[in-house]
Amino acid sequence: MPELPEVETIKTELSPHIIGRQFTGITIHDARLVRQPPVEEFCRKLVGQRVNSVDRRGKYLIFRLSGGEVLIIHMKMAGALLLNPKQPDKYARAAFQLDDGSQLVFTDRRRLGCLWLVENEQAIVGKLGPEPLAAEFTAETLAERLQKHRAPIKAMLLDQSFIAGIGNMYADEALFAANVHPLRKANSLSVQEIQDLHRAIRDVLWSAIGTKGASVDTYKRPDGGLGTAHFSFNVAHRKGKQCPICGTNIQRLAIRNRGSYFCPNCQS
Repeated sequence: MPELPEVETIKTELSPHIIGRQFTGITIHDARLVRQPPVEEFCRKLVGQRVNSVDRRGKYLIFRLSGGEVLIIHMKMAGALLLNPKQPDKYARAAFQLDDGSQLVFTDRRRLGCLWLVENEQAIVGKLGPEPLAAEFTAETLAERLQKHRAPIKAMLLDQSFIAGIGNMYADEALFAANVHPLRKANSLSVQEIQDLHRAIRDVLWSAIGTKGASVDTYKRPDGGLGTAHFSFNVAHRKGKQCPICGTNIQRLAIRNRGSYFCPNCQS
């Protein structure tokens, strides 16, 4: 968390407020947040630059700046970007002042988030896999990539170098929608199962974007509001509850140290 739908929501909701705005000041409360360059240089270079556009790559936010550099933000497990928060946040790690008097605050309870200010964004995001919502990400593309791997399909969906942006809960939801067990070997899926999984991935992600992401833990939208995607979850975070299709109790197992939720009857 935040995963692709949450980061896409943040991008969409922030863009009207920050595109065209100039950074007038930066306060870093936690130096570990800034990965590149050193904190003093990061602040000095960022002040005076305007935001030309905001993009998303996987789970990364990319602010394209007037000076040709890019500000890249990864919120990791618990980060949030709040625009003009009404109350001070004890987990605030950085604050960006803009030329219209507004303020963008990065909060992070777990202190895992990262900031980069670089000329070449590929140095940070270049190893990411394809975007699952891109037109060029077809079922054939997925099939070609899956046939090279014997790892559990759930593990492959979480591998950001295999496919970008999918995290734990949306992988669980996509596998349930495709009736695929999370422990199935990636290269064991049939052509039909791959087509079903490809469609499920896109449907699950688009649906979550439409409901502004899932606020199951710390995720907040820029205005402090919550997303509602989790209200539509079928298996994710629902251990012991009944499968909406067959009534079997949802189970949880650990796959490479990540909790995976699934229906033992519907997913084979």
